[in-house]
Amino acid sequence: MSREIPDSGLEKIHTNFDTEVWNKVMPPTEEQIIENSKDCEGLVSLLSDDLNQNIINNLPKLKIIAQYAVGYDNIDIQAASKRRIIVTNTPGVLTETTADLTWALILAASRRVVEADKFVRRGQWKVAWSPKLLLGSDIHNATLGIIGLGRIGAAVARRASGFSMKIMYTSRSENEISQAVERETNAERVDFTTLLRQADIISVHVPLTTETYKLIGKDEFSMMKSNAILINTSRGPIIDENALYEALSSHQIRAAGLDVFTIEPISEDSTLLELENVVLLPHIGSASTATRDRMADMVAENLIAFKRNEIPPNIVNPEVLDNE
Repeated sequence: MSREIPDSGLEKIHTNFDTEVWNKVMPPTEEQIIENSKDCEGLVSLLSDDLNQNIINNLPKLKIIAQYAVGYDNIDIQAASKRRIIVTNTPGVLTETTADLTWALILAASRRVVEADKFVRRGQWKVAWSPKLLLGSDIHNATLGIIGLGRIGAAVARRASGFSMKIMYTSRSENEISQAVERETNAERVDFTTLLRQADIISVHVPLTTETYKLIGKDEFSMMKSNAILINTSRGPIIDENALYEALSSHQIRAAGLDVFTIEPISEDSTLLELENVVLLPHIGSASTATRDRMADMVAENLIAFKRNEIPPNIVNPEVLDNE
């Protein structure tokens, strides 16, 4: 296990397996993963573990990778499947929690909550009430643009109804989720350019792929309203951070709220740290006690099912089961 996970899942794994847990604060390096896992049949991984082809090919006994996350772009699925290694994840359980966090960023960035907190703590609040102090943007009646209407995007849309927002979204195709959201919220499916031009708040909820890498860059920022607020709780590389810095520092857009970054942890010399009009969080989208406990249980359930020669409930590469 490349890190300790919450006790509920950890205890189940200890009960069913001979287990070695990496218990240091910093994640293991590639060499340390290989050295500590060379005799293991199972590996519990996190998004911060780059399980590349070299690691996978240097773990000859490995049969299952149980990812403690819904995303798995840190794992070379092709290399794992070639070796017939099962890969599992923890989908669904973090949908509502991540949607909550998305809304925390929408509210904080729109109403300048973090700036206001710093203002008070620095002793700058000298006048009880001032007409122009820390003016932000209204959320109610604003237009919310959701890029990617999967489970999390849909949950964000449903919350927007309580703010009487106009909702528009982009999606690769119509499906049951989008149809339900349209019925419940009057959301409108639009093309990408229309969303960028018309939305007051833009929230990103697409997976990281070759198509979505730097999906939002200089050209896309130039299409946005000057009062636009960009939120990302998906994956950092979907946004070109250099272009984002230019858009924020020049006030081409109003603000941003980020829970994910191209490099995590964010570099200490990142120019984004210089700005007041961006809220920066340390990838805590799923960080509620109940959700992280359930994720740990799901990891354990995937491993235990494999041990029993059953199909793990959350397998992401079922093709490895063919002809077995």
